[in-house]
Amino acid sequence: MDIIAKLYKGASVVKRVLVKFSGEALAGEEGYGINTQILNYIAGEIKELVDNGVEVGIVVGGGNIIRGVTAAADGIIKRTSGDYMGMLATVINGVAIQEALEHLGLEARLQSAIDMQEIGEAFIVRRARRHLEKGRVVVFAGGTGNPYFTTDTAATLRASEIESDLLIKATKVDGVYDKDPNKFDDAVKLDSLTYDQALNDHIKVMDDTSIALAKENGLPIVVCNMFEKGNLLSIIKGDMSLCSVVK
Repeated sequence: MDIIAKLYKGASVVKRVLVKFSGEALAGEEGYGINTQILNYIAGEIKELVDNGVEVGIVVGGGNIIRGVTAAADGIIKRTSGDYMGMLATVINGVAIQEALEHLGLEARLQSAIDMQEIGEAFIVRRARRHLEKGRVVVFAGGTGNPYFTTDTAATLRASEIESDLLIKATKVDGVYDKDPNKFDDAVKLDSLTYDQALNDHIKVMDDTSIALAKENGLPIVVCNMFEKGNLLSIIKGDMSLCSVVK
């Protein structure tokens, strides 16, 4: 029986997760920058997991500061440079998350795919696993360290590398729908879908590279609403009505 099947049966079997959320989530209503109250809320949700014995890795985007694709849209900034700018934005967000976690009494380590020894450790998978085993939260920043790859792909890559049980994509909606629920009243929530269904053009879960990587490694993806307090822990404990699962 796979881990998702066990969760549906109410068994608390998840030992290690990677939580991915967007940079925009940190911005709040302002739409840019970092809202420290939201930062504190997210840290609190992560603390609940750690307090319940779950090992947690985090990947955050950088869209609240800059997006590589947007920066390069008019051709003045090259796409590769734009993407590196986006990677640097994820490091800024990563430092903020580390601070918020430590503010709540957690031990946290920042590992960057781009060498920044004054700010955080270089990403070394064995070291990351060891931190997790010791109960430390590991924040993975700098994307994959390469242009042309999204932070969704970075999240799937890091989750696979640390042998995470689940990849949790924390969003503003409670799962995956057959169409945009903000635009269509008849949108239907999909409780479970296959990787191939997730690759369908009109079902936007993550980008195709990340879905394909998750499929190759048999990594389940859980999509849930991060702004419902206690959601992450409830899902870990087996309440699958709060999310959609790609497997």
